[in-house]
Parts: sequence; C-alpha cells; structure tokens
Amino acid sequence: MAVLGKLKKIDLREAWKHEALDFTQWLAKDENLALLSEEIGVDINLIETEANVGSFNVDILAEDSNGRKIVIENQLESTNHDHLGKIITYASGYNAEIIIWIVKDVRNEHKQAIDWLNEHTDEKINFFAIKLELWQIDGSPYAPKFQIISKPNEWAKIMKAPISSLTERKLKLLDFWTALNEYLNNKNSEINPQKPSSDHWNNISVGTSKAHISLTALAKEKKIGCEFYIPDNKELYFYLIEHKEKIEQIFGQELYWQELKGKKASRISISRDNFNLYEDNDWEKDFAWFEYNAIRLKKAICPFLKII
Repeated sequence: MAVLGKLKKIDLREAWKHEALDFTQWLAKDENLALLSEEIGVDINLIETEANVGSFNVDILAEDSNGRKIVIENQLESTNHDHLGKIITYASGYNAEIIIWIVKDVRNEHKQAIDWLNEHTDEKINFFAIKLELWQIDGSPYAPKFQIISKPNEWAKIMKAPISSLTERKLKLLDFWTALNEYLNNKNSEINPQKPSSDHWNNISVGTSKAHISLTALAKEKKIGCEFYIPDNKELYFYLIEHKEKIEQIFGQELYWQELKGKKASRISISRDNFNLYEDNDWEKDFAWFEYNAIRLKKAICPFLKII
C-alpha cells in the first residue's frame, strides 16, 4: 500500500508577517502573479506596488495584455467594510477594469456585495474576491492556493450590453471560447485559457508577465491563430529571434516572426485557414489545433525565458 502524506493547513501569518512588506512583495514576483493569472484567467503584468491613490496606496497596480488597468488589494484577514470601500476607491482612482480582492476568508455579506457589483456594472468592469490558503504536506514547503469566491458573470454582462453591440459574431465567439474551455477541461489539458469572452482572442498564461500565448479566431478572415505575444519587451523579442533556428527546430516547423515596428508589442505566430465560426460541428478540430500548437509554442519558447 502506498504511503500517503498528511495535508496540513497553515495560517497565512506563518509565511507573511506583514501584508505590505511581506505578502505584497511576494505576490508582485512574476511567478506568483502567474499563479493568480492562471486561477482567474487574466494576464497580470505588474506596473507598481504601493501605488498612490490620493492619500491611500493600492497594494498592486497592474495591467493585462490589452492594457486594461488592474488593482489588487491584499488582506491577510477576513473581509471587512473598510477594505471593500478601498477597492472601490482604488478602482475609480485608476479607472481600473479588473479589481481583485485577496483575503484570508470572505464573509457572506461581502461576497454578496461583490456579486452585486458584478451584476450592476457594465461588461467592462470585473470584480474578483479571492480566498488565499497555505497548505503543507508533512515537512514540505508551504504551497499557496488561490480560490475564486466571487467572479464576473461574463454571459450576464454581455446580455446587459447595448443592443447595438449584441452582434451574432460576439455571441458566437462567447459560445466558441466557452466550448473550448469545456473541451480542454474534459481532457485535463495542460492548457488553461482565460475566462470566455466575446473578444476574438483568448489568452493563456506561460508563467511570466513578460509574455503569454494568445489564441485568435478571426471570423471574417476565416482564420485561427496561435501566437506567442510579447506586450512590451522588444529586448526579449530580439533575444528570441537570435535563437530562431533552435526554437523552430523544437516547434517542428517555421513560425511567423513579427517585430511590429512602431508598436510596443511583438509576436511569434502560426495560423490556419478554413475556419468557420458558425459551423459548430467543426469546432472540435479547431480546439485540437489550438491545444496542439499552444503546447508546442510553450515547449519551444518558454525554456529560453528562464535564461534571461
């Protein structure tokens, strides 16, 4: 019979004595923001810790791959009214579209408040209440676990959008990305896209805020794509292009390299034609293509990120 370890829950203060000096600094590291990104399905790129909002300081100010502002408020205790007011103040101060409240525990009245905010704001505003836990197996290092307690209802928000924006294509894209997530979850795939939306792209974290993998579905062009997207780091792109031959050898075929001169971003991509967003019966082959190429891109490029 196999020998099993004993799982033990650790008090958060055992690892982080001080929220600002210890926990916020830990969370601000690339690899830890990537853990949070993977849980909520949104890329998080650090801008600043302890950013000023009038006489207050938001714990973490960040942005996603589309430039949407993110504010993160940390509380190593149970939720309270004071911090609920703070996250709304920080969101308005930075015109943030993604607001993340990380806590030891979420009281029911504050879960209801976050749910209410998500229900009564437009599709651009997204509130998350996240419960943080620490676990240990026997004498192992502590392992953090983020758990979403309250999150936006993407479908409900889109249905509340102005009628003019409720195009057939937007609704079909929401169905498409929702079905992709279900396909990957059923396969226990190593690929974990962000929450479904009505956009023509869906992002996948690669464990760093420097870059991510983006899946694209272009209905008019009848094309799908898989790209390694670097939002704002030309130095990284030029470093990777120095290793172009090795990367393409690992990937198994040539890739399309785009510096995107005059823009902050750059990308390395592959695409496929004959995509039809409106043919639901063909989606599974599109999903298989996404998974196959996202895994290949990750394996071909990510090892080089650890060197720099």
